Amino acid sequence: MITDDLYDTGLRQRRDMFGPEGAENQVEHTTDLNHKLQEFVTRTCFGDIWQRDGLVLQERSRITFAMLIALGSTHELRIHARGALANGVTPVELREIAVHSILYCGIPAAVEGLRALEEVFAERGVSLELDGEAGRA
Repeated sequence: MITDDLYDTGLRQRRDMFGPEGAENQVEHTTDLNHKLQEFVTRTCFGDIWQRDGLVLQERSRITFAMLIALGSTHELRIHARGALANGVTPVELREIAVHSILYCGIPAAVEGLRALEEVFAERGVSLELDGEAGRA
């Protein structure tokens, strides 16, 4: 792996968003199969693109979560829901992204987004009673 400032910055960003399991555990357990992927994700994705001016981390997390819903990337949805919470995106904002995705991505994609949030919120101790919306319906 190429270790330089981009790599170090990317590893720090991964650690801040996903903890050691999404940072050191990923890159320290690379194989010949996934070495280049891990290097690219650490250096380019998190060391470069996520560091650019123009969007703050919360905005990048919101956009990423929405794109993953659109792509139907269920595994990545859970990972980036955790990262979004770590970056300061609120549970209500994440819910609203999933609800908004009904319009543009379809019901099945939105359902997967909400399932991912339900799982992540449960593991993080976030109540599903976010703002009393269900009681007002």
